[in-house]
Amino acid sequence: QVQLVESGGGLVQPVGSLRLSCSASGTIFRKYNWGWYRQAPGKQRELVARVTSYGTTNYADSVKGRFTISRDNTKNTSDLQMNSLKAEDTAVYYCKLSQLGVDYWGKGTLVTVSS
Repeated sequence: QVQLVESGGGLVQPVGSLRLSCSASGTIFRKYNWGWYRQAPGKQRELVARVTSYGTTNYADSVKGRFTISRDNTKNTSDLQMNSLKAEDTAVYYCKLSQLGVDYWGKGTLVTVSS
């Protein structure tokens, strides 16, 4: 089993920045992928960014150039640096770790972008 804990959410003004972190514990193998997702009120959960075990990254079009996903394999953590935040980025953000065909999710952290 794998447990994930997100941190770093909160209230930020438009054009501000936040950094989310996700820490994994439990049985973690060498090759696994990280993903960050978000779910806004009344909307479906959507992929924000992901990074593979090889370091390949993908981003949703809506966050390209503003968000950066990273990973630290020595600590089993992933960060999501979010810059130039907009009101439409307001959502609960979830991290996901995928290994051996199994997905593990964190409980989410709320990000509110508002003046």
